[in-house]
Amino acid sequence: MADDDLMTVLEVLDVLKGVSRRTFYRWRELGTAPTCIRLPNGELRIVRSDLREWLNRHREAA
Repeated sequence: MADDDLMTVLEVLDVLKGVSRRTFYRWRELGTAPTCIRLPNGELRIVRSDLREWLNRHREAA
């Protein structure tokens, strides 16, 4: 998988294991979710490398 792959919210939630869709969208409201791209059809995508960087930032803070 390439670092520039676009992931769906469901794919991100699968990686995060146990985080609900509601929690993910609340993180977005709070500005703490990984950076997302909104497609013209309204769907969200997350660049795989952005998710990896976001996870690493939270690992260091733990």
